[in-house]
Amino acid sequence: MSNAAAAAEGGAAALQVASIGMDSSMDVLYEDDVSDNSIPDIQKITKANNILHPWGNAVTMNLNALLLENIVSSSYFKSYLVEVTNFQQILEEIYYNVQHLEPWERGTRKTTGMTGMCGGVRGVGAGGVVSTAFCLLYKMFTLKLTRKQLVSLINHADSPYLRGMGFMYIRFCQPPADLWAWIEPYLDDEEEIDPRSGAGDHMTIGNVCKLMLTKLDWYGTLFPRIPVPIQKDIEAKFHERLARRRAEEEKKKPKEERHASRERSIDKTAAGSSRQARSRSPRDRDPKHPRTRSPVNRHTDDRSVGSRHERTRDERDKDGRRKHTGYYKCKHHLRHHHCKKHKRRCPTKAKKQDASSSSSSANKPRSPRHSPSTRK
Repeated sequence: MSNAAAAAEGGAAALQVASIGMDSSMDVLYEDDVSDNSIPDIQKITKANNILHPWGNAVTMNLNALLLENIVSSSYFKSYLVEVTNFQQILEEIYYNVQHLEPWERGTRKTTGMTGMCGGVRGVGAGGVVSTAFCLLYKMFTLKLTRKQLVSLINHADSPYLRGMGFMYIRFCQPPADLWAWIEPYLDDEEEIDPRSGAGDHMTIGNVCKLMLTKLDWYGTLFPRIPVPIQKDIEAKFHERLARRRAEEEKKKPKEERHASRERSIDKTAAGSSRQARSRSPRDRDPKHPRTRSPVNRHTDDRSVGSRHERTRDERDKDGRRKHTGYYKCKHHLRHHHCKKHKRRCPTKAKKQDASSSSSSANKPRSPRHSPSTRK
């Protein structure tokens, strides 16, 4: 059974707390059994840990200053939420009035043309109509939720927005060191929610929890920053979780598929090692062996090794020079027939140059000589 299923199904105390939160007259059920693994340790309610101490700023709830100012000055918060005094009323308000988890209502905040510190991400500069969700979120902060109320909120079965509000309360108000313990059991939760104002951004509760642990931006506002060592530890746990999931999926595969995938991986490694063995560095080459093939070997159709050696042996004369198209080619010619230095060294090139210069001088018209009579 997965951690999400254990937290949702096996946690008897966590699920009974939801009904406790409905009626403040009922007694709190405590979970003192340390060996009970059906409930995450951080959700076990005892007499000592039922009170949740907020982390960070005890007045602002670590909210952006502009967002908090709009919450406090909104008519919904001042006129209506003032009369809300218990957790039951908070649950009813969230159930009937919360339809997204953005800080601003759709189309009420304009950030076009604003640059620098007044940009839309930091939430500084231009305000708008603050959302009902964040007004209720700050109201929960003023009521100081207990552990049993928070557990009932994130395990509630009536509305995904009740659970989303509980996870946002954890992200804003709980210590960064406890975030993984609170959220990790719900990373595989498949219940769908649309946190965007105006809809169009459907995702699962598990993806929402992952975004809260890995991203700072939340639809135009910022979560409190997680210290770097804790953030690195969370990323390492994500990698371990992914590796464990892949190992479990590999075990679930039939034996034939596992052997086939293993053979394919072995073939790939063998092919890579053979390619590395074939590739040689310049130091491994024979200095006597020319780097480029001769024109005879390059343009021939017969590429067998034996015929190549026989042909090379037949085309050599007594002096060891190679014959090509009626001329004897020196070794320098076979390598550097294109360079300027070769034109001065190669005897074949020198003969051609002498022949071309003599022919050009023969064809050149002679200038008429001046007769002695024309001289002064």
